[in-house]
Amino acid sequence: MDLKSMLSNDRVKPYLLKARYGIEKEGQRVDLSGNLAKTDHPTSLSIQDEHPYIQRDFAETQMELITPVLDTLDELFNYLSGIHDVAHRSMGEHEMLWPLSMPPALPEKEEDIVIAKLKNPENVLYRRSLSNSYGRRKQMICGIHFNFEFDDQLLRALFELQSEITDYRQFKTEIYLKLTRNYLHYRWLVTYFYGASPTSEQNFYGCNDKPNEPVRSIRSSRFGYTNHDDVSVSFSTIQKHIEDLTSMVNKGLLVEEKEFYSAIRLRGSNHVADFVNQGVRYVELRNIDLNPFETNGISYEQAEFLHMFLLYLLSKDEDPQSDEWGNKGNEYNDIVALEHPLTHTQFEAEAYKLVEGMEKLSKELDVPVSESLFSNLRDMLADPSKTLAGRLYTESQKSSQSQVAVELAKKNYTKLWKKPYELTGFTDMELSTQILLQDAIQQGIQIEILDRQDQFLKLTLHDHVEFVKNGNMTSKDTYVSTLIMENKTVTKKILHQEGYRVPLGDEFNSIEAALRAYKLFAKTPFVVKPKTTNYGLGISIFKDGASYEDYEQATKIAFDEDSSILVEEFLNGTEYRFFVLHDKVLAVMLRVPANITGDGKHTIKELVTEKNRDPLRGTDHRTPLELIQLGELEVLMLKGQGYQLDSIPKDGEIVYLRENSNVSTGGDSIDVTDQISEDYKKIAVDAVAALGAKISGIDLIIEDIDIPAATPGAYGIIEANFNPSMYMHIYPYKGKSRRLTMEILYYLFPELKQL
Repeated sequence: MDLKSMLSNDRVKPYLLKARYGIEKEGQRVDLSGNLAKTDHPTSLSIQDEHPYIQRDFAETQMELITPVLDTLDELFNYLSGIHDVAHRSMGEHEMLWPLSMPPALPEKEEDIVIAKLKNPENVLYRRSLSNSYGRRKQMICGIHFNFEFDDQLLRALFELQSEITDYRQFKTEIYLKLTRNYLHYRWLVTYFYGASPTSEQNFYGCNDKPNEPVRSIRSSRFGYTNHDDVSVSFSTIQKHIEDLTSMVNKGLLVEEKEFYSAIRLRGSNHVADFVNQGVRYVELRNIDLNPFETNGISYEQAEFLHMFLLYLLSKDEDPQSDEWGNKGNEYNDIVALEHPLTHTQFEAEAYKLVEGMEKLSKELDVPVSESLFSNLRDMLADPSKTLAGRLYTESQKSSQSQVAVELAKKNYTKLWKKPYELTGFTDMELSTQILLQDAIQQGIQIEILDRQDQFLKLTLHDHVEFVKNGNMTSKDTYVSTLIMENKTVTKKILHQEGYRVPLGDEFNSIEAALRAYKLFAKTPFVVKPKTTNYGLGISIFKDGASYEDYEQATKIAFDEDSSILVEEFLNGTEYRFFVLHDKVLAVMLRVPANITGDGKHTIKELVTEKNRDPLRGTDHRTPLELIQLGELEVLMLKGQGYQLDSIPKDGEIVYLRENSNVSTGGDSIDVTDQISEDYKKIAVDAVAALGAKISGIDLIIEDIDIPAATPGAYGIIEANFNPSMYMHIYPYKGKSRRLTMEILYYLFPELKQL
């Protein structure tokens, strides 16, 4: 079977870069000084033993981050980054993840290394058997497992180009067997470029034999994560592989099949015997050290290299019936792993040929790769100090490897805690959705982004599936209740009929009609706003009436947002946002309109620029606070106070740039949930129920919160929002945080509270 020519076939080429990927990344929890953590696995992580994203490996301190299976490298790194964020924030602000494969200094007594405290006794017994067989120290080594599956369309296209094998599952198995044998033979190239464990820390070896450090990769050498010498498993045929692995377990040389620590493993079923009928589905690369210079422990370019390398290995000839090919690879790999990090490899000439062959194949097959990939590989061959091991060793000479690791870990720690509201990999999504995703990952709810731009999610917990849009639009609310809240006229009519006080006013469908009604409102406090808009867009407020020119401008601004507008009475008092979920007020927010405080020196425009430098402020609902704008509405507001943009306010003077207090228009958020009496909360709950909704942000104007709600004129309801922002309650400008995203998850998945 000439796979190289088959890969060049035009029917095959479109699928060469299509694949499915998954990553399992291990890492030790340490304190901020780099000492092995003494705490238990974070209790904030739900479903702890079977968590789909964050588990424990051998030790209680050894976190394993697991991505779902994904179709692109972009998705893979988005999920890996997001899971990293959640793992760090679940640990709390006193711990971080060690960035090296070799563990930090270990306890002097091996028994003081705490085995993972799992609930399943079989999992605990398995780890104890590993401890007895290999010692606990060796189990503390961490790394990357890279799962790779060729796209089914690629394999089917190749299958149809040959006639030697008539069964498709057998064909797939033979493809992965060939790939495995070649990977075992050439894996030393991965060790040269990406090995990154040159030295060990205190108490790693104990009384055991150890290499002459520094080396390229302790982990990938015979001193690292390997089985005993009497474990031997063939990859010549699937039948022989099954026989050997089964024999190793039956003889007691392996406790379970998963104890087989090959640099690459065949995967696809729970038991190796199933390969006969089910075939091999993918391979797991297990010889990849943590990249200490990447927060994720592996770079995008490394993953790109691995995909290209596997394609290249599929095209290369090998000895299909002999395990000597792989055994030779073991010898070569050990030589490379134990070379000094700054020396040229013994196999440099062969390495150049392999890189040249990969580059040539990528051009022949029209496979696009990063422009820098092959030049970076050649640079590392020409200068070993540019390899990961070379870089780590060189940096360590300035202090120590341990100190470098602490500095790198702290850099990651600082980056991940700088914006705790963000979910790395998903920062293009609306902020409430990002926070909901964080909480879902932490709780062990599987997430699938159905439509990234539309913020549409599928959430799965066991067999329970829920769909969520924009963070809190769910199946719990009917479509008509959403339409009711979207239409402010309908909202007002329903609430008025139910006996609630709402502002009086009129609806207009054209500017001409609105302007003709000017005299009805000219000398009274009034509000002009779009009929169906969220986020406070297009709203103008006139507390003392308005000139015709200002009224005309306000109507134009409102019509820019909608085809119909409302002009209604202005209710005196303070505006409060009540967040109602399933007949309960979970949060109340006082929102202060966009403002600046004068210093007697700077103009209003300069003061706005300075306030906008706050890292909590941003745009498009991606930060807890929004940037203060200087548009038509703001200029109009300043004009009403006798100011212009170049005016210089007095020292300490507060100048408001908006009448409406929406956070989305630059306002400040202050939590007052505990200051609001139950009678006002009941008004909010009952009003939302009258609209037929389960989730709503309902806005009340209250003159004095100390006056009972039953007092005539004590309050007025100005609108209800069908997709209320949650982030402003979670990260308020002032006051207590209310984790509404968790409340949404508990509402959708009540079984979470039982886990």
